[in-house]
Amino acid sequence: MASSVLQRSIGENMNVGGALQEIQIGSLPVHRVTLEESVEWVIDYLKKKHLRSPGLIVTPNAQHVTLAEKDAIFRMACRAAALSVPDGASIVLASRILGTPIPERVAGCDLMERLCGGCAEHGHSVFFLGGLPGAADKAAQLLSARYPGLQVAGTYCPPYGFEKNPEECAHIRQQITDAAPDLLLVAFGAPKQEIWAWKNCADLPVGLAMSVGSSFDTQSGMLARAPLWMQQSGLEWLFRLVTEPKRLWKRYLLGNVAFLYIVLRQRFSFDRVGG
Repeated sequence: MASSVLQRSIGENMNVGGALQEIQIGSLPVHRVTLEESVEWVIDYLKKKHLRSPGLIVTPNAQHVTLAEKDAIFRMACRAAALSVPDGASIVLASRILGTPIPERVAGCDLMERLCGGCAEHGHSVFFLGGLPGAADKAAQLLSARYPGLQVAGTYCPPYGFEKNPEECAHIRQQITDAAPDLLLVAFGAPKQEIWAWKNCADLPVGLAMSVGSSFDTQSGMLARAPLWMQQSGLEWLFRLVTEPKRLWKRYLLGNVAFLYIVLRQRFSFDRVGG
């Protein structure tokens, strides 16, 4: 299957106007959007929040595609997203191999910052959930200083292993219910953040929930981000590998090989991927 390109309405059951082109990479759909288009879509969605059900935003990269091959729940969570942006340079490369190029990488941390700016401009509130201890608070403070008028609905960093504690899970839900944010930023890391948002946000008073990975940590300065030239060259993964080799070598060295196999299998066969 050289490429699987579909035309469907983003958030098709949510009455969102317009249609964006979508390419399937492995078993995950990715929208062929730019950063500017993504920001515009989110702000438009939030303006009409009262007319729509809560939506999810995911940011697929090579790791997500390989995880989705093995984890059916994660795969379903990603497929349920209203907006799926191409976070990784590997996703952009894969789209070219599959014959339907995505216009640009939309890094999740860049999108998160731009959305905070858009929310400040249009009066939408934001809740920061997760990250390293203290990262959500610091990221919210820095972004509030950068974008005057940003309404921070709340910040919270659950303890490690919270998902196994029913009382803590209920506490998180109650905080979000009380805050009722327009935009909920979830930084638990993949696949936990996508699965949590999928299972919880449908009946929470939020407009959109975005999975943001380590964005609080880099925004707060607790985790270094690659130099701009490496970001622009698609080498951010190499910077992370060099700075955290023990934690990330399997993800990037073995994971990238697995990702390339998935893409080439899709490119040169008609086998269905994912299921």
